[in-house]
Amino acid sequence: MRVRWNGTGLLAAISAFIVALVPAPPAAAQDDMLFFRIATAGRTGTYFPIGGLVSTAISAPPGSRSCEEGGACGVPDLVATALTSNGSVANVNAIGFGLVESGFSQSDVAYWAQTGTGPFLGKKPIENLRAIANLYPESLHLVTARDAGIASVTDLQGKRVSLDEPGSGTLVEARIVLNAYELDERDLDTEYLAPDKAAEKLANGELDAFFFVSGYPAEGIQQLAARFPIRLVPVGGAPAQEVIRQNRFFSEHVIPAGSYEGQEDDIETLSVGALWLTSAEQPDELIYGVTEALWNDASRKLLDEGHAKGRLIVTDTALDNIAIPLHPGAERYYRETGLLPK
Repeated sequence: MRVRWNGTGLLAAISAFIVALVPAPPAAAQDDMLFFRIATAGRTGTYFPIGGLVSTAISAPPGSRSCEEGGACGVPDLVATALTSNGSVANVNAIGFGLVESGFSQSDVAYWAQTGTGPFLGKKPIENLRAIANLYPESLHLVTARDAGIASVTDLQGKRVSLDEPGSGTLVEARIVLNAYELDERDLDTEYLAPDKAAEKLANGELDAFFFVSGYPAEGIQQLAARFPIRLVPVGGAPAQEVIRQNRFFSEHVIPAGSYEGQEDDIETLSVGALWLTSAEQPDELIYGVTEALWNDASRKLLDEGHAKGRLIVTDTALDNIAIPLHPGAERYYRETGLLPK
């Protein structure tokens, strides 16, 4: 089920989603159950599967076996659920309005939203955003049909290009990149499609290229490359360096050869950090617990085995790319474990 942040329908959609995914516990245990939602993105990217792993890691439903007995090692009585969404921008808004307990966001989007700067200039800052952890780097993918005649960003002029849908972090990043290459949305035949829809139109010859920010390998691009010849377009050189100079959250990045079928070369591109966010209103003890559960040994095994990007979710980089306040519960955990000075 795809959850969109659209007022009263949200709660019904979330309730249906949770009922579908979480087996009903005994009636006596239901009174003790605490739901904790993680807003991710579409199913074709990396946020959703990582959200599923994190949800499993921090959950310990009522009646489950203890960690010592080989059972759940999460927060006692917590049932966490990964929800699909439109992505980073939708997630920070949902967290800010109290529609979900937590969510994933690109590091730049989180900062701009919390401070009311960048693309959020002129909008009310989402001042209650707080960070739990930096998770992994997200790669900017510019995907084209192999025969589209697109070898660089400048070749997009006049082409049919999707910048992703409103509410996504990808749309924000795509606009920044186009500007660095002295292109405007009006220079393109622009569409605003979710990645799965963009991939479908590309394969059908109805689109020439699309942008997508996601940890590699992104499931949707893997599936597309397995049935249709694609090319990843490099995003590098002087324009990319200008993006990095003007936007502190971008870094040079490489998508290694072989990440996708038919990709013979390393692809130079840009990356931003993927953050796990919550709100200042969430209880300190709860966020301390979910932070502790994220970094325990059982979670380490789950992340390492569950997804390629899970192996990059490590305490060494847990505080990288964070330019908004940590939640006090998370901060307490990092101080107790020595990742922050006491």
